[in-house]
Amino acid sequence: MTRIGQAAMLLHGGDREEARNRFGALWAEIGETGDPLQRCTLARYLADAQDDPGDELAWDLRALAAADALAQERPVDRAAALAALYPALHLDLAADYVKLQDLSAARLHLARARGASSALRDDGYGRGVLAAIERVADRLDGT
Repeated sequence: MTRIGQAAMLLHGGDREEARNRFGALWAEIGETGDPLQRCTLARYLADAQDDPGDELAWDLRALAAADALAQERPVDRAAALAALYPALHLDLAADYVKLQDLSAARLHLARARGASSALRDDGYGRGVLAAIERVADRLDGT
């Protein structure tokens, strides 16, 4: 997780290519069968590092699959934290589908994000996710 965080700092600092390279190397180590929490976290960052919306969608789908695997593997362990991930995961997918102009899929994931939003706390993260849900909804309403 430390190395994921270091690569994320590169991404947030604007060095997308180096971040993508480091994330890719980490994914090669973790792989499709590695720890679901690490896969989920890494796949979300890999999605953010992509230039192509189709590639971004593929990584966001991997993140959701990893979260589902984590929920089955550790249903009680970190249940509240995991539940709070789902609104953001579905929001990411809704935004991806908007970029790809698949508005039906975007609306489906936006509805799932809203449905899961009751797990969010009234804190900076929760308010940020809710605000982002509304921004994507506004984009969809404008189409």
